[in-house]
Amino acid sequence: MADACCGPALAPADEPQDEILAHEELIPWWRDRALLLPIAAGLLWALGMVLEWTGNASLASAPFVLGLAAGAWTFVPGTLRRLVQGRGRGRLGVGLLMTIAAIGAVLLGHLGEAAALAFLFSIAEALEDRAMDRATHGLRALLSLIPETALVARADGETRVPATEVRRGDVLLVGAGERVSTDGEIVSGTSWLDTSAITGESIPVEVAPGDAVAAGSVNTSGALRVSATADGRDNSLTQLVRLVEQAHADKGERARLADRIAGPLVPLVLAAAALVVIYGFIVGDPANWTERALVVLVAASPCALAIAVPVTVISAIGSASTLGTIIKSGAAFEQLGTIRTVAFDKTGTLTRNEPRVVETVAAPGRTEEEVLAVAAALEATSRHPLATAVAAASPEHPQASDVTELAGHGLTGRIGAHEVRVGSPRWIVPAGLEQAADDMADAGMSVVVVEIGGAPSGVIGIRDELRPEAAEAIATLHADGVSTLMLTGDNSRTAHALAAEAGIDRVHAQALPEDKARHVRESMDTTPTAMVGDGINDAPALASATVGIAMGATGSAAAVESADVAFTGHDLRLLPEALRHARRGRAIMTQNVVLSVLLIAALFPLALFGVLGLAAVVLVHEVAEVLVIANGLRAIRRRRPAPDPTTSTTRTSLPSSIGTA
Repeated sequence: MADACCGPALAPADEPQDEILAHEELIPWWRDRALLLPIAAGLLWALGMVLEWTGNASLASAPFVLGLAAGAWTFVPGTLRRLVQGRGRGRLGVGLLMTIAAIGAVLLGHLGEAAALAFLFSIAEALEDRAMDRATHGLRALLSLIPETALVARADGETRVPATEVRRGDVLLVGAGERVSTDGEIVSGTSWLDTSAITGESIPVEVAPGDAVAAGSVNTSGALRVSATADGRDNSLTQLVRLVEQAHADKGERARLADRIAGPLVPLVLAAAALVVIYGFIVGDPANWTERALVVLVAASPCALAIAVPVTVISAIGSASTLGTIIKSGAAFEQLGTIRTVAFDKTGTLTRNEPRVVETVAAPGRTEEEVLAVAAALEATSRHPLATAVAAASPEHPQASDVTELAGHGLTGRIGAHEVRVGSPRWIVPAGLEQAADDMADAGMSVVVVEIGGAPSGVIGIRDELRPEAAEAIATLHADGVSTLMLTGDNSRTAHALAAEAGIDRVHAQALPEDKARHVRESMDTTPTAMVGDGINDAPALASATVGIAMGATGSAAAVESADVAFTGHDLRLLPEALRHARRGRAIMTQNVVLSVLLIAALFPLALFGVLGLAAVVLVHEVAEVLVIANGLRAIRRRRPAPDPTTSTTRTSLPSSIGTA
């Protein structure tokens, strides 16, 4: 914010890790001085107005002065400090104009107007700063993913130490259900890791010795020995926090529309007022021309300009919220109307985040129902997401006995007289079914092989399917001239298969959080870009984008707090509708700004040459403000999107036994 005096104190890149790890609670609004001062300014101004209307004008001066002081304290010191320190060049905005207008109103004896200006501007700034503070607090809560302690194997035995004391080269012992405390490489053991906090992928990753693991990953089964490749204070999660905070700091430097208009206006107004005063001394009537200079300052005050954007933004944001689109700030709404490229996360955004069986191929002599029933009989005992998908596909299945889970491989057991196995192609070679397994992998599926009596009997393809409205939403975006991009941590075959199905233009697969942020920044070099995501791993990209959009109220807190816009639901058709709504609001906003600037351009010479006095100038300002408000209220209108699509699935009744081998 170009002329705001106070914003969120974001951590610099070289902030000590102890400071990053020690995130504090967000101050309640009733204890937040930055918010209490504008509230006090508003209450005091209202009290002064009541006293003035009831005929106690002399008593009204005190609350007006106190209200003016409370409101001005939130932005005037910062504005003056920038000028004194020489940092105001190129950053002159509404804040300085509001300061000038308030000073002019005071010098002319209009305390009520000065107090009103200070209140309106300070409360708008405070609310936006509060939203940014919430974002910073939510991001630091990411660090709760790191366990407080870690079990480390040392020469003198196993010892549990604080996670922050883990050093590169330490060997960590990670049991089933535990989180990895820092980045590392597996030394021994096989398992499946839930990496959803890092990559956003809902399907756990099979890992073995030599594979890399990231801080915050959850070991779902087995025991692992992990050699730390990063210190506990400097790993992928702490880096993620720094990336997001730096992105927020960078975005804070982008001027808002009203500030960009006010920037060149400020020096012109100041120069003109100074010339008027100088002219007064030259002609020998300094008092009269000094008063006229003050009238010029009031005539050029940005009352309508200051209201032009907020009234439109408030109307549009309120309208959007009734239909499930939460826009966090006026700056975010302004930017939303400029978006020409949308980057999507895959899992949970374009897809359901619910892996399902989408294809089954049986070996000769077997049926698909038999293959599914065998797999479900064993998988019913496992909590693996793939197991859940298989069990859901075959709710009626035989009972298995002697079921054993081999971490990182699969399951073995007995059904009747038959030995059966279910697992990955790396463990069970799909002899005779290699082509089917390869085709499934090419289509973006995770492959499960089923073996009965020592012979491969079938392969099952599991995939996180696209949301039913995804293709329609993408097509609507393209029709509106918005290009699309997919960013995912998943493998390239899965990503390209789903992107082709959805109709997305470009794909970047196997992307880590920092890679997603980099791709977003590269896209922003050519067009304003929005990032849509719902996971912790999306936070850097959401914060880096022109506008970050979080999908779903149930998305990760980090994603929601990092984003500028949040959808309360998961219907992707809200996205093109929100962009259209923002473009319309931005057009209305531009109309108001043009009207406000034209008003200043008209009043300025009339006040300069004494055609209009202070009373007339104030009256014209009030009429213009009414027109601006009326036009801004048009932003309330918004077309309600189509209802959610309905889908139906047909399940095949499966046999209660697998027959004979």
